[in-house]
Amino acid sequence: MTGGVSFGEFVSRAQHAGQLVVQPRMGMSSPGEMRAGLQATMRARAVTVGTITLDSFTRVGDHHSARCALRDGHPLNGYPIVAHDLATTAAVLDGLLENGFPVQVRHGSADPSDIFTALMATGLNATEGGPVSYCLPYSRRPLVDTVRIWARCCERLADSSGPQAIPHVETFGGCMMGQLCPPSLLIALSVLEGLFFRLHGLRSVSLSYAQQTNTEQDVEAISALRDIAGEVLPDIDWHVVVYAYMGVYPRSAPGALALLAEAAQLAVRAGAARLIVKTVAEAHRIPTIAENVSALESAAAAATRSQRGQPVSDTGIRDEARSIIDAVLDLDPDLDRALVVAFQRGYLDVPYCLHPDNAGRTRSHIDDDGWLRWSRVGALPIARPALRDDGLTSSGLLTALSYVSRRFDMLESAARLPLASPVQC
Repeated sequence: MTGGVSFGEFVSRAQHAGQLVVQPRMGMSSPGEMRAGLQATMRARAVTVGTITLDSFTRVGDHHSARCALRDGHPLNGYPIVAHDLATTAAVLDGLLENGFPVQVRHGSADPSDIFTALMATGLNATEGGPVSYCLPYSRRPLVDTVRIWARCCERLADSSGPQAIPHVETFGGCMMGQLCPPSLLIALSVLEGLFFRLHGLRSVSLSYAQQTNTEQDVEAISALRDIAGEVLPDIDWHVVVYAYMGVYPRSAPGALALLAEAAQLAVRAGAARLIVKTVAEAHRIPTIAENVSALESAAAAATRSQRGQPVSDTGIRDEARSIIDAVLDLDPDLDRALVVAFQRGYLDVPYCLHPDNAGRTRSHIDDDGWLRWSRVGALPIARPALRDDGLTSSGLLTALSYVSRRFDMLESAARLPLASPVQC
């Protein structure tokens, strides 16, 4: 199956037209529901791209269990693209790609070899992940193995390129652990995985950044990411994708909508091209198709209320990110080896990440203004700023993780308070 516009080209056209592309995280095990979800996404009142999010069995390579679930009629939490046969997935996609509606496969797999085979067989050529960002949070595989596996997968995907089918891979590096990772490290990981994709033949990539705890800090970070990408990836197509907050989401519908609106306005203001949305159901359950469409349309509407090119602060995020990137690249002429060595030496070290290859010597905290700061920097190759190592306890960590949800739910609660009665004199 071929035809249609390439993923990166579609996003680039929209960006040049001043439009923010919005995208759901949708995945259903039923082929009929999956097709209905893609069609609803395409028809939403927004500029959209489609998503096929895979199930947990497929993510870990347990295709036997996925097939058993399909056979027994048990629903899965995503689309089992390997367990479904080629004809089934072709029917799900029938007419969509040819009509210029790009579809991306999202999965979370440290070893996506079978997934790449399945998506390429159906004419899909856009996916996400990376050797670091799909290893550390989701698996215990040695990093040296995932670097080798992802290199091979990227090269296979790159070899499938054609005039109207330019493969696209989005790094998940800017979303490590969802929250509490200071922006400079998110930028560094996103750029390094982008360089890894280019090294292994890909000519169209996207660099991710997850909305964090303070909008002004995020605007500076995304602007820094775009600036550095322009310097180190001048010869390929790239764009920045923002993720609506990846941590604990507000429980109230108004709070969730307000946070999504802030994410959309952040993306526009900072010059990102695409936004991964979240819905009002995020804190409770897997969202329905209708809730996904509502989130897409809400985000698109919010995006129109923001302007690009507004002033950006400079607190040193760009310089810090560039120091990390340059130090990693200086470790070895071969980026594959440099990534592995960087984690061994602690030049890359993700706070609160328990993977065996992560040194675990860095920590962060949220300051009084909501900015995400380093508490401990371990061996990160950055200047040692004035640090506040407050010995974060488990209860303190839980408080930090719920910082955003509490703030937006409190805004919603305050809006519902009755007006005070006038004083009677």
